[in-house]
Amino acid sequence: QVQLVESGGGSVQAGGSLRLSCAASGYTTSIYYRTTMAWFRQAPGKEREGVAAINYSGYTTYIESVQGRFTISKDGAKNTLYLQMNDLKPEDTAMYYCAAGPPFALTLLIREYNAWGQGTQVTVSS
Repeated sequence: QVQLVESGGGSVQAGGSLRLSCAASGYTTSIYYRTTMAWFRQAPGKEREGVAAINYSGYTTYIESVQGRFTISKDGAKNTLYLQMNDLKPEDTAMYYCAAGPPFALTLLIREYNAWGQGTQVTVSS
C-alpha cells in the first residue's frame, strides 16, 4: 500500500521559511519516478487547493500566489518530495498535504490525485 507521510510544518513569523518533506513508501523506484507529485493546502473554511506539482521530468507548476516564494522538488533516490517555502505570509496558513497523482502529466487538478498524506500544519503570524 502507498503511504505518504509529511513533516516539517510549524509556526513562523511572516517573512520566515519552512521546508516540508513527504516520504513515500509502497512505491518502486521506477513507479515513483513516473508519478506526478504535488502539495495541496486547505485553510479553515476554504476548499483544498493545489499549491505546486512536479512531474517525472522535473517540470513544475505553481499557483500564482506562491510563485517566486515556494519551490517544489523531488528526490527519486529517497522517494521524498519537498516544498521549500520562503517569505511566508499569513495567508499561507493552512494544513499542507502531499499527494500522488497520475504518471507523467503535470497537473494540479485535485481529482487526478489518488493518494494523500495526513497533512502538516503551517501557521504564519504577522
